[in-house]
Amino acid sequence: MEVAGVLFLSSGLYMGWSLGANDAANIFGTAVGTRMIPFRTAAVICAIFVTVGAVISGAGAAKGLGALGAVDALAGSFVVSASAATTVLWMTRAGLPVSTTQAVVGAIIGWNLFSGNPTDRTALTRIVGTWIYGPILGAGIAFILFFVVKFILERMKIHLIQLDKYTRFALILAGIFGAYSLGANNMANVVGVFVPASPFVDLNLFGVLITGTQQLFLIGGLATAVGVATYSKKVMMTIGSNLYKLSPVTAIVVTVSTATVLFLFASEGLKLWMESMGLPSFPLVPVSQSQAAVGSIIGISLAKGGRNLNLKLLRNIVLGWAATPTSAALLSYVALFFMQNVFMQSVYQ
Repeated sequence: MEVAGVLFLSSGLYMGWSLGANDAANIFGTAVGTRMIPFRTAAVICAIFVTVGAVISGAGAAKGLGALGAVDALAGSFVVSASAATTVLWMTRAGLPVSTTQAVVGAIIGWNLFSGNPTDRTALTRIVGTWIYGPILGAGIAFILFFVVKFILERMKIHLIQLDKYTRFALILAGIFGAYSLGANNMANVVGVFVPASPFVDLNLFGVLITGTQQLFLIGGLATAVGVATYSKKVMMTIGSNLYKLSPVTAIVVTVSTATVLFLFASEGLKLWMESMGLPSFPLVPVSQSQAAVGSIIGISLAKGGRNLNLKLLRNIVLGWAATPTSAALLSYVALFFMQNVFMQSVYQ
């Protein structure tokens, strides 16, 4: 790969770092916020399974994102990714769990406007729709799971010490599921814009074919792992303890419900099975993990009577969601102008 390719790909690494710093924080935010799992343990588990999910199942949601607008020049991919990552970083510094999906979508729309390419309205509607029913789905799943878990615990009558041990173990399992689902679904936000202009070629390593796309997702997963380890603790505390005071058990419910939402929109196997059964399937598109997490916490709050929810912080989070795609689109458009007219790089073909 040429040096220019490495330089342009650096914004994808930056985006991966931002994903780890922001969205990945939501996976173990509830566990860390309730002090059931140390931050270091959460970071290690999250980093490993985000990468595994990205490599194994990341391509499905990337196709859905690519339908929105295929960025066909490496310099353009660099600008789109960097604009989205910068927008996420601004929100992360404010301690708000914003959507990397919204940031990437806004940045791609900025590229479409600059290059004169039409924005696929069907793909846009499909993705934007998840911004509405993603949190609602998370709230619904969490609401139901809360009463299921409550029913089980009441019938089993587990000793308090055993309950604490089982809860910690369940939080780890839920976190593994959440990290895998995040890598499978949201890694499209990190490297999806690089797929049409990928600088990698397929490799045959010891008889195993590793495609250029898989190499992209592996690098994105590793960059996300670095983001988790270096900058995610502040957002973990926001989602885990400031928005709503969660108990260890409700933390499990939130983590599982959030991961389930992401998995539903990332699993190609589930989509094919539902279609084979004649059932309506979930579209393979990147879903906002932050929105699913916040929706899940609201579901828990509603299940417990709607009390103690930090409405002021919730308002700020929602305002951040509204500002994210607009800011990313504007930043992308301006940055594309400078890349093409100041640095003389072709940002579209």
